[in-house]
Amino acid sequence: MLCFLYGLFNKLNPMQETKLMTEQESLEIIQSMIQKAKASYHDKGISSLLWGSVVTIASLVSFTQKQYDFYIGFDIWLIVLFAIIPQIIISIKEGKEIKVKKYEDETIDTVWMVYGISIFCLVFYQNITPNVSNNIIKNEGWQLTKHFINNLQPDVIITPFVPSIFSLYLILYALPTLVTGVTKKFKPMIFGAIVCYAMFIVSCFTTSKYDMLCGAVAAISCWLIPGIILRKKYLKSKAANV
Repeated sequence: MLCFLYGLFNKLNPMQETKLMTEQESLEIIQSMIQKAKASYHDKGISSLLWGSVVTIASLVSFTQKQYDFYIGFDIWLIVLFAIIPQIIISIKEGKEIKVKKYEDETIDTVWMVYGISIFCLVFYQNITPNVSNNIIKNEGWQLTKHFINNLQPDVIITPFVPSIFSLYLILYALPTLVTGVTKKFKPMIFGAIVCYAMFIVSCFTTSKYDMLCGAVAAISCWLIPGIILRKKYLKSKAANV
């Protein structure tokens, strides 16, 4: 009897069933959107590991060459330049996997893009300025000379160079790292950026040889350690969703 009355009630009130189904569908849609939004930022840590590794290696090799006065046969910093290729591939692949991109993610992407452009400009400045300055000096008819005040060594003609240029790199390393850490509330990157600024201060009082060690510490703090943490979180999350 109750089943009959329930069926009769549904026939007389078709909107009731439609309303229930609509609410259920709406709930499912909302839940689906929430899950997509959560998945929109899923940094795998690969980029941080990549840059943390290459900058650390380049810095340590540069320090070792200066310390023990040898040359490996090529500029070790070329590995940083070549790392741009896998980074582009990683960015394209991860961009296709992201279903919903938040406004803050787009902002962070812009910050890192500007960082990349700034690094390129600084490298260009570092390599072009000394040669241009040397040509200007020659055209004006004078030269730079290293004079030893104890007179134990003869004067040496030197070419122009940019003093403590690596200190400027340390400032740039910290900038996008701090923005990302604060925006995402990711403490390892915030701490890494603070360490990077500390290394900048130290580098202002050291020679270029020890600036390389400061760069290695900065790269490990800013990118390598946060990258390891991000990678572990990603793999753990992936295993939980299988």
